[in-house]
Amino acid sequence: MPTRIARQDGNGIVYEDTLVSYADPTLFDSAAWVAAPLAPGDAGGRGATLFIEHGGQRWVLRHFYRGGAIRRVLHDQFLWLGEERTRCFREWRLLDRLQSLGLPSPRPVAARYRRRGAVYTADLITVRIPGVESLSTRLRRGPTGADLGPEVWMAVGRCIRTFHRAKVFHADLNAHNLQIDGANRIFLLDFDRGRIRTDRSNWRAANLARLHRSLTKISQDGAAQFTPREWRWLLAGYEGTGYKGTGP
Repeated sequence: MPTRIARQDGNGIVYEDTLVSYADPTLFDSAAWVAAPLAPGDAGGRGATLFIEHGGQRWVLRHFYRGGAIRRVLHDQFLWLGEERTRCFREWRLLDRLQSLGLPSPRPVAARYRRRGAVYTADLITVRIPGVESLSTRLRRGPTGADLGPEVWMAVGRCIRTFHRAKVFHADLNAHNLQIDGANRIFLLDFDRGRIRTDRSNWRAANLARLHRSLTKISQDGAAQFTPREWRWLLAGYEGTGYKGTGP
């Protein structure tokens, strides 16, 4: 995709010029979007994620926040190690790569860093995928998760396999970042700290284990159904072995 970078006063914006005509810093200013709705529930991640509209286009604006204990100190600040190592530029470029590979992920619009000496803050805008909700939300819709049958679970597994075969590592593979639309198509969101991996470690298995922990956690209160049966369905899609029954 046609890419441009604008730099001024230590700040930088990378953007696709077929979606954005020029590098407008106000696009990233949450104060300019006071009427914009927050992304629902889990889709918001650690911080405010806004659904915005610009020039008839529907976008998602996300500000980058720290996680873990260090968040109490730095909150949304990251150590400056150069433009291409900023969280927002790295995610933007990865998403651009995923689009070129035809993978079901958000299309990147623009990313911005704002440098202040040794630290920076970051923002990312992507095209909003229409009509999706998280796997976690779909699971919690009813006491038995009745609308999630084997075909949906297998589709989730196939989606993950598609990314893994392309050597795409997702740093936070969980039930919130997997999204489902009305036709039960699966998409994967939030590639912060993600990357292409060519090493021979067991990162794919670790990715799946992380997802399993996420699904187990959200089902602990009984509001969502996730059992070994559902996991077998997901793995059947991932491994391409097909659906082989509904046993416990």
